[in-house]
Amino acid sequence: MSTPPAPLQQFQDIFPAAFQTLPAPELPDRANLKTVRAAIAGALAQTPAQEVAEECERFGLAPPQDGEDPWKGKIRYIEKKLREFSLQQLVALGHRVNEEHPSTELEHVLSLAGVGGVAGDLKNLIFAANGPKPKIVLLDAVNNDIQITKNAEHCLVYNRSLPADGLSWRALVSWWADTETIPAETERETAGTLYRRLMASMEGNGAEQFLFQQYCSLYGAHGFDLPALIPQVYLHYDPYTKRHGGTLPRQRMDFLLLLPNRRRVVLELDGVQHYADPDGRAKPRLYAEMVAEDRRLRLTGYEVYRFGGFEFVNRDQAGTMLNGFFRELLQL
Repeated sequence: MSTPPAPLQQFQDIFPAAFQTLPAPELPDRANLKTVRAAIAGALAQTPAQEVAEECERFGLAPPQDGEDPWKGKIRYIEKKLREFSLQQLVALGHRVNEEHPSTELEHVLSLAGVGGVAGDLKNLIFAANGPKPKIVLLDAVNNDIQITKNAEHCLVYNRSLPADGLSWRALVSWWADTETIPAETERETAGTLYRRLMASMEGNGAEQFLFQQYCSLYGAHGFDLPALIPQVYLHYDPYTKRHGGTLPRQRMDFLLLLPNRRRVVLELDGVQHYADPDGRAKPRLYAEMVAEDRRLRLTGYEVYRFGGFEFVNRDQAGTMLNGFFRELLQL
């Protein structure tokens, strides 16, 4: 006489699907507001419900309001607290959260956000020259301290430490107000004076000014916490011109964005001078120098995006193209 199956075995035979191991959920394939917000919420939701509100406040989130209760759903509560965060702010917060609440999903979306970036601390952000090239001397080679000995009045030097969430337009406006000792004005008025000063550094280059205008229009729609678009940034410094033995190509970048977690984005506008001589004849050597420098920048962690001058012939089409590019780049 055979032994009847145990009750558990009988249940497994009748309902086999109930005992199947569920596959791990698929990880997101891109980092955007929704996926980063969800990953942070999932990581923080590892906290017991009675401690969630306090833990959220510790990371800088707003305290609970009337009707908000983590006991009704921890993830929903946390995601609501994150709704006003920009992607850059979420990425910066995500790094802090992941250090204390490690999460495979959060670590994955942070990697998709381009974290890692350029090694080393930011120093000597010299930009927006509107006159002769500055002359620079190295005061202390050990600490990389420099001094501009001539033409300093024609360029700007950002001399503050770079926060983990990058350099925002609001932070740059604050620095400008302090540096120029501007009388007490509204933030928007101060921003206007800085905007005009930066535009002056691109005088004579309508395409660069157009790109800058298009980007700055985002501040009105999305606020001053967006990353600042910095024009005419010195990347290298060679005291000699090419005619007198200079060896460093592309000493200035057209534009630079300093995003969270050391992510640095370079934007370049390529006019005919990037690939031809003044008479319009193709110069393969010029093009080779340009792409070689791009490779070097990318290997050190920079992201480089190039625009062709022909893309700016029709300004209506250029505006649409730039608007789409900026929104995708910043995940707006």
